[in-house]
Amino acid sequence: MEFDRVIARRRMVRAFDPDRGVDPEVVDALLAAALAAPSAGNTQGWDFVVLEGPTQTARFWDVSLPADRRAGFAWPGLLDAPVLVCPVADADAYVRRYGEPDKASTGLGESADAWTFPYWLTDTAFATMSLLLAATDRGLGACFFGLFGRQAAVCDVLGIPDEHTPIGMVAVGHRMPDAPGRSAGRARRGPDEVVHRGQW
Repeated sequence: MEFDRVIARRRMVRAFDPDRGVDPEVVDALLAAALAAPSAGNTQGWDFVVLEGPTQTARFWDVSLPADRRAGFAWPGLLDAPVLVCPVADADAYVRRYGEPDKASTGLGESADAWTFPYWLTDTAFATMSLLLAATDRGLGACFFGLFGRQAAVCDVLGIPDEHTPIGMVAVGHRMPDAPGRSAGRARRGPDEVVHRGQW
C-alpha cells in the first residue's frame, strides 16, 4: 500500500472478526516494523509481550476488564482481537546505554532522574506507531488503548518485571464494522493552526 494511503486509512479499530486469526508470520512482520523504529542512542529500550489466541488474550482481559464489568463495555468487539501486544518501556536500558563511553559525558548514565524527558516512553511510542502503521499496511485493524489503572495487575499476570513500564496495549486482527470512537468526529487541526515557521 502506498504510504499516503496507510496514513489516511489508519484508525483505531475497536471490533475484530472472532473467527479469523492473524498468521504468525504476519505478527512477526508487525513486530519487525516496531523494532525498526528510531531510539535515543540506538538504545532500543523496548520489549513486547505478545498474546495470541483466545487462551492467551483471555488472561489479559480477565484482569483488565473482569467479566462482571463487560456488560456495559462500549466496544465488546475489541475483546475478539486474536492478537494483543503490550509494548513495554525500560528506563534502565537508557541509563545503562548513556553510561557507556560514547555517551557518558551527557551525565544521563547516572540515573533515570538525570533525564529531563523520559525518552524510553517516546521511543516505545515510536515503535508502537510503527506497529500500528504496519498493521494498516497489511490490511489489518489495530487499536492502541491504555491500561486505565490496571497496570499492576497486567504486569503481574504477564510477568513484566517491576522496573519496566507497559505503555498500553495494542489489539490486532481482521477488522469488523464498528462505531467510531467518541472523539472521531473532532475536526483535525490544519497546518495553519499548528505549524509555526521561524517562531511561534
